[in-house]
Amino acid sequence: MSDQMPERPLSGIRVIDMTRILAGPFCTMNLGDMGAEIIKIEQPGKGDDTRAWGPPFAGPEAAYFLGVNRNKKSVTLNLKDDRGLEILKTLIKDADVLIENFKAGTLEKWGITRDWMKKNASQVVHAQITGYGEKGPKAGMPGYDFLLQAESGLMAITGEEEGSSMKLGVAIVDVCTGMYAAMSILGALNARTRTGKGQKTSVTLYDSALSVLVNVASNYLISGDEAGRYGNGHPNIVPYRDFVCGEGEIALAVGNDVQFAKFANLVSHPEWVEDEKFKTNPNRVRNRATVDAMVRDALSNDSAVNWITRLQKEGIPCSMVNSVGMALDSDQTKANDMIEEIEHPTAGLIKMLGIPYRFSDTPAGVSSAPPILGVDTDTVLADLCGIAKSDLDTLRGDGVI
Repeated sequence: MSDQMPERPLSGIRVIDMTRILAGPFCTMNLGDMGAEIIKIEQPGKGDDTRAWGPPFAGPEAAYFLGVNRNKKSVTLNLKDDRGLEILKTLIKDADVLIENFKAGTLEKWGITRDWMKKNASQVVHAQITGYGEKGPKAGMPGYDFLLQAESGLMAITGEEEGSSMKLGVAIVDVCTGMYAAMSILGALNARTRTGKGQKTSVTLYDSALSVLVNVASNYLISGDEAGRYGNGHPNIVPYRDFVCGEGEIALAVGNDVQFAKFANLVSHPEWVEDEKFKTNPNRVRNRATVDAMVRDALSNDSAVNWITRLQKEGIPCSMVNSVGMALDSDQTKANDMIEEIEHPTAGLIKMLGIPYRFSDTPAGVSSAPPILGVDTDTVLADLCGIAKSDLDTLRGDGVI
């Protein structure tokens, strides 16, 4: 990496990050990747909970924390001490964005109300992440990804058709909530260019979980029919799922009738195209079990590698069912620069996921490793709050920083 920071899409934007765990840190990592200055506020001596969420660890650092906290500065503040709160307020006054995922009412308890924001930090976009929001029977309750996957219906549509409900293998509600939070912040910053004023944006894990249902929710809202569980199948397209081959496993995505005709001919069953039960996608959906069984039988006579070669040659969408390691080690991952390496002061040279979006003129990038707890406290408080070194020593001795 170059010692000189290149111009990035969010260069010049300062974010006070009071989030922890996943949704909020994932949001601010993306803002930091786009060049925003992220000042992560952490509890002295402990920090973000995920600093201890391991194994695995790289040296003393948990892989979980390392995965979502690059491009940030760490400042430790004891917010139970009035001096810590005053420092926080000073930081907010000169920021562009404040993001937090506290229980509703926490900031107000500290005196950081909407009126305070309008009077002292009118330019600041205040982004709030909560479990359920401030209305309804669950207002104010904390949100947990696993519980939201269950409550939103995501688990009910995931898993084998005759099996148990199943959560996704990643905390998808947290991740999507982080994305929505970043989107809302960017929207509010854009609005500020016209109005000159910041505003409050709110996202909830509950709303994000429902939003992730997308077409499945639309199916229910239009038809009134309860959503089903199809294993790795698709509720509206057949054949569209995983299939075990003679050796290995592939994912097959036959998205239309033309592709199905090509597939039928490729597997030496042209008669499928003439059968009314299979000729059109709506009929294939109605005869899902029969179609899946036919395809499974046809693919069982050759290896996944050979089938993929033949299918791709005919323009039929398919892929190997890879392990995580196979995916991260693949040539396509390398070609897209989706693995970054960066030197960490205590963990050594570490690998992390790259950035999934590109800018032609102001590229996003990884500029700094995930921070050691409190490593930037003195510099940030001296530069942004004007606190002298002797006073910093006193604050540290008193447990304020």
